[in-house]
Amino acid sequence: MTNQSDSMNIALVLPGGGARGAFQVGVLKALAEILPKKSANPFSVISGTSAGAINSVVLAARAQHFRSAIAELEQVWAHFRCHQVYKTDHLTMLKSSVHWLLSIVLGGWLVGTPKSLLDNAPLRELLSRNVHFPRIRVAIENGNLAAVAITAAGYESARSTSFFEGPDSLRDWVRTRRCGKRTHLNLDHLMASIAVPMIFPPQRIGNEFFGDGAMRQATPLSPAIHLGADRILVIGIRDETGEKIPTTLGPPPSIAQIAGYMLDTLFMDGLYSDLERMTRINQLIDAAPAEHRRGALARVRPIDTMLVVPSEDLREIAFRHRRELPVALRALLRGISGKSPSGNRLLSFLLFEKAYTRDLIALGYRDGMKVKDELQDFVSGAEVPRLFAPDWIKRDLSGFRPDAT
Repeated sequence: MTNQSDSMNIALVLPGGGARGAFQVGVLKALAEILPKKSANPFSVISGTSAGAINSVVLAARAQHFRSAIAELEQVWAHFRCHQVYKTDHLTMLKSSVHWLLSIVLGGWLVGTPKSLLDNAPLRELLSRNVHFPRIRVAIENGNLAAVAITAAGYESARSTSFFEGPDSLRDWVRTRRCGKRTHLNLDHLMASIAVPMIFPPQRIGNEFFGDGAMRQATPLSPAIHLGADRILVIGIRDETGEKIPTTLGPPPSIAQIAGYMLDTLFMDGLYSDLERMTRINQLIDAAPAEHRRGALARVRPIDTMLVVPSEDLREIAFRHRRELPVALRALLRGISGKSPSGNRLLSFLLFEKAYTRDLIALGYRDGMKVKDELQDFVSGAEVPRLFAPDWIKRDLSGFRPDAT
């Protein structure tokens, strides 16, 4: 347990998740209602990846008025349509399908190789209208924000790069396969972070092309820690405790099932591994009395973490709204998933339709209100557990058990 001063740096970490990012908005909406009206942003540090990066920069740009920032996010997410994120017309989908087919048959001759399955130019246009990057610098100068980071993955360097904006006291960092670079954030950094491999085209920044930041982000809590976090709130997007082990052999996995599995792994597996490492490090630090800490142990600090994840299966919610997907994309998913419901996971990432996103916002709000007292304590500096998370997660991260490996 810790009870720290008001000067501690509380961080918000928002992982990626495509359309599932609407759940994060719901949790933040609950937090905004818990806090006093006209409260400024309660987070000193904000770190986001992919869809979480979109939510992060909107919060950072409106850090002076937290509730207004959440209302702006909700306005966008609650009115999403797929055509605002990627082109969904029949002609575009037909051209994309034919291009992929000819590229495979002709080996790239004549037609060239396709850069992605979907064209997300509409999303770039939407973000250019709604995200005001110069306001981030103003928020930092006014003291409403210490730092914000957007993570992307470099295809040539094969490392995770966290582009961050903050005061001059913050330095770049370099670790194995990951680094942090100070910069003035712009739309290119955001488009790079959301460029899901194969699905959306890569984004050029400087002399390198970048894709979705989750690809190389083995330590998603690291950017927030490098930027000075003492306490981290994480809003995840995975709901299930694990798949049931089949008792009989079913059909081979469809392409849609494999793609959904890869996205799920991409967006969330690194987070749980990082949480496990942090839990064990915290236990080591807390086990040693302060007066006995020497060497490297004296230089590290325990970090409180709170994890909020959906209480319902987002795949089932997506399945209920499957018919709202544009006809052309629905046909494509049917073609790669067949008659089985195996494509529901992929659908839950791609279904940028308002009925679905509104359900996720509502779910996030309910789940946030279920832990409203813990949320308020966490962001106010009150005494909290080292780790607050659902019971099934705490069991998995329980640390030094006799049978732990």
